[in-house]
Amino acid sequence: MPTFEEARNIVLESVASLGAERVETGRALGRTLAEDVSAPWSLPFCDNSAMDGYAVRAGDCRGPARLKITGYIPAGGTASVCVEPGCAVKIMTGAPIPAGCDAVIPFEETEEGDGHVGVTGNVTVRQHIRFRGEDVREGDLVLPEGTPLRPAEISMLASLGKAFVPVYRKVRVAVLSTGDELIELGEPPSSPGMIINSNSVAIAAAVRETGAEPVLLGIARDDLSCHAEKIREGLKADALVTTAGVSAGDRDLVREVLAELGVVSRFFRVDIKPGGPTAFGMKDGVPVFSLPGNPVSALITFEAFVRPALLRMMGRKNVVRPLVKATLTGQVRKKAGKVNFLRVGIEVRGGEYFASSAGDQNTGILRTMVLADALAVLPADKTTFAAGETVDVFLLGETVR
Repeated sequence: MPTFEEARNIVLESVASLGAERVETGRALGRTLAEDVSAPWSLPFCDNSAMDGYAVRAGDCRGPARLKITGYIPAGGTASVCVEPGCAVKIMTGAPIPAGCDAVIPFEETEEGDGHVGVTGNVTVRQHIRFRGEDVREGDLVLPEGTPLRPAEISMLASLGKAFVPVYRKVRVAVLSTGDELIELGEPPSSPGMIINSNSVAIAAAVRETGAEPVLLGIARDDLSCHAEKIREGLKADALVTTAGVSAGDRDLVREVLAELGVVSRFFRVDIKPGGPTAFGMKDGVPVFSLPGNPVSALITFEAFVRPALLRMMGRKNVVRPLVKATLTGQVRKKAGKVNFLRVGIEVRGGEYFASSAGDQNTGILRTMVLADALAVLPADKTTFAAGETVDVFLLGETVR
């Protein structure tokens, strides 16, 4: 039975990025760049004004001065005029700097009248000028392969004239729940023992959150033929995630069917809590994750194993959420022998993280997962963690409450 780190390494060593495709840059948000992008030109294209104001010679403005206005250059215009000694040219933000100019004075620092502009303060050479290539120089490597595309990267690509961009393909992830006790969301329960299939909905949401595309396969009922039909269909996707059916019960059929269909098992339990009965295998390059049926355990093991794998398949370099240090606000106890994932709320005080239990850690308590901002990773060999002690946590979302 592998440790948490060993199991995650097995998963990540088994998967590789998928092929690339070209998409419109405006639709590439959240995707991962599949090729290096170098600048075809410099940014800015030319020396240009950073302010609406007057292009001047700084030497004319070492004290109070009155300069003759001899031209006007709008944004998008051409610098066809020259700033002669004792003169100024009205200029708009982004307009090219005319010959003879070495500074720009904002409108609000001047007084205009009778074809002249009055300057009262000293002017510094190069002030309020954006120089050609000060952002990006022609030929610079601007975005390396593997870069996740955020709005800032989209803006840069557009500024470099990239209407289309090569990105790694989205992973299609088949999602399958198993068990006769399940009913689909929206169906009325026929008996008190029926359970709504929340796992498919939740795992599909987690898949979308990574940027991948879920393919919902529904529910595999507790017979071998139904399992085989659903799993065979799931193996046509880029990855398959099942929930339940991998423990030791007489209706836990997933492992048996996976073996019959040629899925090579890499591990079938992990030394963690919750989520011990988690299995992973490969079939012709398709990773297969078999997660526990308990909704809390399914979400935690998705976070621990599936999310990093999907990100790697979509070209990401950094696929594991970074661990941060958090100070426990209360004592925590656990049994020795397994890494425990403790659901915690996070509070930020003075730039430091403080972690407190999000509630009852029983895996049947889904509300504790709702209240959790992070998972504290408690080492296998330690049983008691004192209030004030620091532990490693990884945040589950972009913000904390």
